[in-house]
Amino acid sequence: MASDEATAIGEQKKELINAITLEADLDYVYRLQLEEAMAASLSIFPSSSTSLPPPLNPSLPSLQNDAFSSFSVTDFMAKEVEKLEQERKDRELCLIEARKCKEDLSRRIHDQNLAHDILRVSDHDWDRFGEEFQRPFGEASSSSSSSSSLINVNFRLYFKGLVSVERVGDSEVTLTGIGIAICDQRDNLIFQLSKPLLGVGKSRQVAEIKALIEGLETALALDLKHIAILCDYPTIYQYVRRAWQPKQNKVVMLMRKVEKLREKFTYTRPRLVARNDIQIAFKLARDAIVSQMSRPLGANHVKNLKESCVICMEETDQGKMFSVEGCLHRYCFSCMKQHVEAKLHSGVAPKCPHESCKSDLSVESCEKFLTPKLIKIMKQRKREASIPAAEKVYCPYPRCSALMSKAEVSEFANKEKIPVRMSGARKCVKCRGFFCVNCSVPWHDTMTCAQYKTLHPYLRPEDAILKSLATRNLWRQCVKCNYMIELAEGCFHMTCRCGYEFCYTCGAEWKNKKATCSCPLWDEENILFDEPDSDEDEDEEDEEDDDYSDSDSDWY
Repeated sequence: MASDEATAIGEQKKELINAITLEADLDYVYRLQLEEAMAASLSIFPSSSTSLPPPLNPSLPSLQNDAFSSFSVTDFMAKEVEKLEQERKDRELCLIEARKCKEDLSRRIHDQNLAHDILRVSDHDWDRFGEEFQRPFGEASSSSSSSSSLINVNFRLYFKGLVSVERVGDSEVTLTGIGIAICDQRDNLIFQLSKPLLGVGKSRQVAEIKALIEGLETALALDLKHIAILCDYPTIYQYVRRAWQPKQNKVVMLMRKVEKLREKFTYTRPRLVARNDIQIAFKLARDAIVSQMSRPLGANHVKNLKESCVICMEETDQGKMFSVEGCLHRYCFSCMKQHVEAKLHSGVAPKCPHESCKSDLSVESCEKFLTPKLIKIMKQRKREASIPAAEKVYCPYPRCSALMSKAEVSEFANKEKIPVRMSGARKCVKCRGFFCVNCSVPWHDTMTCAQYKTLHPYLRPEDAILKSLATRNLWRQCVKCNYMIELAEGCFHMTCRCGYEFCYTCGAEWKNKKATCSCPLWDEENILFDEPDSDEDEDEEDEEDDDYSDSDSDWY
């Protein structure tokens, strides 16, 4: 593998040399052609001077003009080859260090086993054979002996992922660090790792799982086959033991990677431990965060920080991530625009896209990624959501259709001093047209509301079609807001969007959560019996463990 990679890099170097030579030849040909063109031009328009054309001038413009002087394909290729060469060297050094660490670990285990065997020897036998007792390390081949000494030994993996909002300079930055400690069965430390993470955002679960993945990969690199996974985070513990199933897409993908890594071990067992039992991993994770705080920040440091969007899974600059006010869930501008646009076209005010999160999105914050047309629609949806369903009034004139509340039109009618005989008349605040608030039609000046409804049982032509469809499908109309309701499943106790409660069978009102009719409460055909779900409404967010710990640094 390493020889093939070195051969490939050598071939790329040869191609790079050939490309540089070709580029120089092309540049020389271009300059010759330019000189010939200048000589031909002088022969057509001879000057008073009889001097010969100047020789080839190195200062003539080359094939690569100033516009492209800052970028050269050969320079780019040279940097790429140099980068590959450095990566290959770094990988070789890592493999060498891993072999040294593995050899040292095998030697320590051999010495511990030898010490235990010596302790089991009786004093009588030791006096007789003690001087001849020996077990040299690596009696067989070094590779087989080192591997066999690690096969049946149990090790402990401590891991911790921390997410902390720290003040660096004049700004607050979200920093993430992981700590990993691998110990033997007597808790003697054999390996530790402190490492900063980028692109995690404020998700504690993602940080914890990435720390676990890093620990499992390290254990595999050390050829450790028996691992006890010690975890202090109950949610991650339930994920690892497959008692709970994650819901977030990114968490699901990370847990799949954990399962694939566990399949490479002979034995892995998760254990839930107290916070104090993983102090060493916690300290390593905290050191990783402190190292980022003490590191000098360049002018473009914040711009270069990347963060993963949990919807599209793409790495995005932190400056292009949208943070929802209140819940602080973060998503990229592109995903947020698609989410908000879909909700607006569905006729609802958009909320945070995180599952079960009820945080509202403000128009001001969404102006960063919405078009002016969508901003206008969002303001309309926010206004619709702010008015209770029973209080909504729409202007009946087709060219207006302005949304108003009953209190708003009543106050406007009082200011306009509408006569008493026109008790149901209201004036639109936008088009100033008169309409009947009781009938929701343009004002009927020559008749009362009762007379108008008698002559026009269906106030609009489409109402007759809706009434026929509702009768055929057994829909019910709320008597308070006239909203049409369909029973899909469940009992006959209905709660309308306006808050009115009634019986779906007869329409009688429910008062104080009790029926005022004698209709049956449910029909067996409308009741669904689901299998019990092992994922018992656990919240995907880190706030679910608030009773478990208020802060990661309370005891540190």
